Amino acid sequence: MTEGKECYGWAARDSSGVLEPFTFTRRPTGPNDVTFRVTHCGMCHAELIFCLDKNGHFPMVPGHEVAGVVTEVGSNVTKFKIGDHVGVGTFVRSCLNCETCKDDMQQVCSKVVWTYNGVDWDGTVTAGGYSNCMVVDQEHVLSIPEGMPLAEAAPLLCAGITVYSPMMRHGMNKAGQTLGVVGLGGLGHLAVKFGKAFGMKVTVLSTSESKKEEALTVLGADAFVNTSDPAQLEAARMTIHNIVDTVPVHHPLDVYLPLLKLKGTIVLVGFPHEPLQFTAYNLHPGLRSISGSVTGSIAETQEMLEFCAKNNVLPIIETVDIKDCNENLKRMKEKDVRYRFVIDVEHTLTRT
Repeated sequence: MTEGKECYGWAARDSSGVLEPFTFTRRPTGPNDVTFRVTHCGMCHAELIFCLDKNGHFPMVPGHEVAGVVTEVGSNVTKFKIGDHVGVGTFVRSCLNCETCKDDMQQVCSKVVWTYNGVDWDGTVTAGGYSNCMVVDQEHVLSIPEGMPLAEAAPLLCAGITVYSPMMRHGMNKAGQTLGVVGLGGLGHLAVKFGKAFGMKVTVLSTSESKKEEALTVLGADAFVNTSDPAQLEAARMTIHNIVDTVPVHHPLDVYLPLLKLKGTIVLVGFPHEPLQFTAYNLHPGLRSISGSVTGSIAETQEMLEFCAKNNVLPIIETVDIKDCNENLKRMKEKDVRYRFVIDVEHTLTRT
């Protein structure tokens, strides 16, 4: 077994959430491990939650949309070789043997270990992709298709799979059907892109009229409904087969449930802190359903990456300097991002 590798990155030292340079040690490359050089890491809304959590594991190196190039493999590794382009999403370990894992749902395994702010099986705290390298078990590493830019691949590993997985699970991939997308951010704009790639008729549902032109002309949505306008809501009543709701803050579900057709489903992929409420009458007579979802399995994520490569489904990103991560987290909170910040780790992270 090789020696542990000294790594460097940026970390929150406490729940103030302020990130600063940080040096730490990764575990040695074990027999089943893949070590890779991080080139890019997406900035997710989760960082706004975990880095401010007083119960978090500090110092905390965030980042779970990680892409890079393999630099070392363990003696038992058969899936990857040095030089391969790889990625890691929201989790870095699961038991692989329980009923949940065998049913291809490792993301909800009781022993799942999150990519950062988690406790690995050896008791060490996991550190994410705001760093120069990672060491991950080969069963939890993803192969990034040839020709896919690593910068654009990174957000697919959380934002992309978070909408792709429930869309596939609930049949929100049927050509000709209507798909509603609530929230036009990092997740929402990818839900629009997936819907169009599936051949669906996509309606963006937003309280902001300013997003209409972007939704229709840039992302190619078929319709836009300003949900602050009662007349537009009434016109859209019972016109949408299914809805993907990406909003991470409190919002009323009763606005969207009447828009669903008979037996329609609204799937929630955001994590509002406050309880969401709805009126039973908007659910029961239409035989409608409310569902939840969190990320996706390794197999699902690999499938998604291949689909994206084949159909040119890539996020709209702004590459940023890691030294600006605090300012960019602030911009994320203020929704001043189009549509995903991706840290150019390879060119902006330096040892200090």
